[in-house]
Amino acid sequence: MAKKEKVKAENQHPNKIGLKEALGYMLGEAGNMFSLTYVSSFLKIFYTDVLKIAPTRVANLFLVSRLWDAINDPMWGALVAKKRPTKDGKYRPYLKWVTIPLALTQLLCFVNFGDFTTNETLVLALAYVTYIAFGMMYTGMNIPFGSLASVITDDPDGRSLLSLFRAIGSGVGGAAPLLLAPLIIYDRFPDGQGGTYDVANSKKMLIFGIIMSVCAIVFYYACFFTTKERVPSEAEPKVDMKATYKGMFTSRPFVVLALTGILISGQLQFASLNQYLYKNYFCNTDLSTIGTICTYLPMVILMPFIPKLSKKFGKKEICGVGTALSAVAAVATYLIKPGRDQAWLYMVLLFIIGFGYSFVSATNWAVVADVIDYQEFKTHIKSESAVYAVYTFCRKLGQTAADYGGLTLLAKVGYDVSAATSGYVEGVSEGILTICTAIPAVTYTLIFLLYQFGYPLTKKRLEPVYEYIRLSHEEAAARAESEG
Repeated sequence: MAKKEKVKAENQHPNKIGLKEALGYMLGEAGNMFSLTYVSSFLKIFYTDVLKIAPTRVANLFLVSRLWDAINDPMWGALVAKKRPTKDGKYRPYLKWVTIPLALTQLLCFVNFGDFTTNETLVLALAYVTYIAFGMMYTGMNIPFGSLASVITDDPDGRSLLSLFRAIGSGVGGAAPLLLAPLIIYDRFPDGQGGTYDVANSKKMLIFGIIMSVCAIVFYYACFFTTKERVPSEAEPKVDMKATYKGMFTSRPFVVLALTGILISGQLQFASLNQYLYKNYFCNTDLSTIGTICTYLPMVILMPFIPKLSKKFGKKEICGVGTALSAVAAVATYLIKPGRDQAWLYMVLLFIIGFGYSFVSATNWAVVADVIDYQEFKTHIKSESAVYAVYTFCRKLGQTAADYGGLTLLAKVGYDVSAATSGYVEGVSEGILTICTAIPAVTYTLIFLLYQFGYPLTKKRLEPVYEYIRLSHEEAAARAESEG
């Protein structure tokens, strides 16, 4: 028995992690999503229905903010990459430094400036300033937080565990505002025909924003105190950003990762238009809660099985199967176009889409870590924050495309200020249904094609990468110990 335990200890990865740190990292991601999901899912409603900004102007706002991100994200990536580690590590300190500014900028996004001025241009300008400020602070948190996973452990099993628990944190943090906000932020009125319709209440939206900000602060600090950076960072980082970016954009795994990031993030953001679908087609914002359950429940069901499936078959392999299922269900939703009295059918199809997507959601951040390791394996350049900064920007591009395209299409089908307070509007509401079913059908199909035929890092191909990373990190740790 003692001999078996000795062999087991010798075979154990030196940077193996336990459940405590996985849970801590999960809390950090939940903090991320408390802020991001509420802004991503309901700020459009706040702009169009409360501030009375036309959908096309809101679309332009999101577009301009992403143009600024083309400067902001690489700037943050370089800043984080070049910063020397402190006693708390290289990435964990951002969980302390950026938390409060991020929470404050989120709150400012939901201030009804129309209560202080009737100048529409000034209201629009303040919306630009507050949203761009939020985006800058969120990037300042998200890049180091994402990079943190690669230095908590370089153990492939540990990375998969972190990715799974990050997905759980994303589900918890994302589901909370999607489940609770519709119950709080709307006022309900009779439509005069025996039914009801809902109208956004600005004060309630701000109050809910305060709740989300407080939760985010608590969870970020919990993540800080429960995680540890085990993989050593350079005491004096020497970062050649030109070589780093060249290595990224000539790497097929990274290019495919970037493209899937655009599509995945774009689809997640585009799903926020379902708020208009529930409000103006089905005329029941309570469906937002049911839709959220249908989207996230599959993750809960599959959670115990995904790490084992990933280890046995590989992350690329199970994502290919999962995205195929999502694509088929999304195409079926577009072709069927459930009627106003068939909300149940729409929810069933959402559940099937969510079931397939769960494989991607649970393994996505482990895939990002694999690509970071592959870049180091091929180029011998350690550049997790730079890779993550570009990947973050690609995800924002997807969000922008979804917001700009979705709001532009919303305007084209006739959604305006009067529709915001009218519930079902013939022609407009059917147009919203078409938008909310056609775009996911295309997006999920493209994600499947990229995972199945574009992404090259199979389970077998990653084996030498993991071995190289483990040995190089052991050597770096040994050097640091001898120099210390």
